[in-house]
Amino acid sequence: MIRLTLASSLLALLAACGDGQPLFDENGTDPTDTTDTTDTTEGDGGDIDTDGATPPLPGTDAPSPDAGIFRYEDRNGNGGGLVTDVSYDAANDTFTVDNLGFDGANTYQRVDAPLNTLGVTRVFAADEVVEDTLTGKPVEQIIPYRALYGVSDNQVDGEPRTSFAIVRTGGYSDYGFGGYVYERNGGVVIPTEGQATFSGQYAGLRVYDNQTGLEYTTGNMSMDFDFDDFNANDAVKGRVTDRRAINQDGTAVALRTSDGQLLMPDIGWIIQEGSSSLNENGEITSDVFNLRLDPTTGVPVVYESGTFYGVLAGDATSGDGGEIVGIITVESDDPRSEGVTVQETGGAILYR
Repeated sequence: MIRLTLASSLLALLAACGDGQPLFDENGTDPTDTTDTTDTTEGDGGDIDTDGATPPLPGTDAPSPDAGIFRYEDRNGNGGGLVTDVSYDAANDTFTVDNLGFDGANTYQRVDAPLNTLGVTRVFAADEVVEDTLTGKPVEQIIPYRALYGVSDNQVDGEPRTSFAIVRTGGYSDYGFGGYVYERNGGVVIPTEGQATFSGQYAGLRVYDNQTGLEYTTGNMSMDFDFDDFNANDAVKGRVTDRRAINQDGTAVALRTSDGQLLMPDIGWIIQEGSSSLNENGEITSDVFNLRLDPTTGVPVVYESGTFYGVLAGDATSGDGGEIVGIITVESDDPRSEGVTVQETGGAILYR
């Protein structure tokens, strides 16, 4: 998990975890916290039914509107879902990731400008070489491994109200190993009437199947809620717009003006009734997709498709109106290379 403890010298900032210890252990608890956790809602990440409802992703087993929620990517057989323990060291501006092979010594360094941030999201890179602990000889790592880290502008008990992290590698000829996590600290108050809109900056990583390499992506995200309908689960819609792709050297990827160039249309939500919208705990699950014109028939066909997972945080009825943290994963054929598919994983924190 990515909850942070305060350093006494950084009362209003993210804390350092310089010893590299994961902020949470595999049972979802803070190893530095001596508070009695007998009645904790944080679980072991199993797919456990709670009141007949299966959590959308592994993490918190018994979600509640009154408590924090932590989620991580489900293991999907394609190398995803291996990232569950991450931590940020504010003093050294480093990011620690556990459970990935040959990603350096697990401590990622901030990428040099101008790619040290994508909008408001921080970018980190794993070491490319590690020394043999006995001989000092260089051991080449799988490259590149990149991590994105986003945190809320707001805090709850000295911790970011929401946060997310995405880790992917372009070092394999398939999607490779990685994962994502997101978290809400504190509870949520959901309106019982009216509508609301949230917006923020989107950042992501793109990796490939049948090709090595990695690209960054940026954009804007917005989400709208109708709290009057569908009654049991409020209606949700959203969109990712102004998408751009960036090479690892910081140059822009040419977008579609002719055949053989990258196509990045807006990503839209499929508006659904039922469990795939906003539930009483503030969790959101939506299918997402976009369309392209078939080059042969000219008929619109699905181009990218996937899922959005997120959670609403704070009091959405008053004050700053709350916020949303969430992750999108979509897949598509890459129009630049025959037989190559691409997976984009992006995150955002949205405000009213």
